[in-house]
Amino acid sequence: MVDWKKILISPNDSLEHAIKVLQKGGCRIALVSDENNKLLGAVTDGDIRRALINKLGMNSKISQVMNDKPIKASKSTPRKELLSIMSSKGLLHMPIVDEDEVLCGLETVQHIIESPSYKNPVFILAGGFGVRLHPLTKNIPKPLLKVGSKPILETIINQFINHGFYNFFISTHYKSELIKEHFKDGKKYGVNIQYVNEDIPLGTAGSLGLLPKNLEDLPVIVMNGDLLTKIDFKQLLDFHSNNGTNATMCVREYDFQVPYGVINIDGHNVKGIQEKPIHKFFVNAGIYVLNRNIINKIDGKSYLDMTEFLEKELDDGGVSAFPIHEYWIDIGRMEEYERANQDIVTIFNQQN
Repeated sequence: MVDWKKILISPNDSLEHAIKVLQKGGCRIALVSDENNKLLGAVTDGDIRRALINKLGMNSKISQVMNDKPIKASKSTPRKELLSIMSSKGLLHMPIVDEDEVLCGLETVQHIIESPSYKNPVFILAGGFGVRLHPLTKNIPKPLLKVGSKPILETIINQFINHGFYNFFISTHYKSELIKEHFKDGKKYGVNIQYVNEDIPLGTAGSLGLLPKNLEDLPVIVMNGDLLTKIDFKQLLDFHSNNGTNATMCVREYDFQVPYGVINIDGHNVKGIQEKPIHKFFVNAGIYVLNRNIINKIDGKSYLDMTEFLEKELDDGGVSAFPIHEYWIDIGRMEEYERANQDIVTIFNQQN
């Protein structure tokens, strides 16, 4: 969607200011909102032309010009329905609002038409106990903890939706009923959500064995339910397909600085000195793409971690590494949770 924050104006702004916003935004529309981003109206280049024909001055307030009843849609409206509404009304743009009429996007016909969609299942691991985040997780599962204005898991799902994915499976265990109650069948998000429930903890790979056996033979994206990232999932899927391996693991570079001078010795002789050297490693980022043929090896009855599972696949079909350079955070401890709440405003354009 368009960066709608760049085309926001106030009802008290001048006609001259609105013209500048229209020119800079390049969308032929400006959205009128109050200080809380609640949608009040919209102004198009056609509205501006009519105002000039009616001899309104450049200092006239936008409230005199704007359409105070613009056609809008809920953020949960499926793309096909959005396109149908916009086509029937002859619209090129449509404001997207939440349940409180607060702006959260601007959809365009061009974006909907050009955006591909993917049948590939997205499998999100949301069954952990979140022990390291106690007492926050005493009565709520970690994926439902709010970062900004939304639960972690909702932000994850929205990221996938924005990239064209609509077929979700959520693996649950700890307080599973709360997760199911929040997301239900996914209809309010315009997607399909199904659940697999771990009667006993099955690890980061074991619950994949609970997936329905009649799924279409497509690679499955697997992701931990306590991550926030701006990774391009379409690129990840393309990378996996192009590499021809059975599995792709997302990896992230991790720097570790030794807090002391490191001495290289040979017997009693000092051969070299490095002052606080930095060592670089690639670490597991908790996001994977797996082909159906290796998922079928998992019985769904016993505990199995993903690292153990993929290690067995190294010589049997291979495992590719997809380096992540985009924003990524694992919300495992309180300090990461606090940092994610700071990042959510600038990185994900969410209210805090």
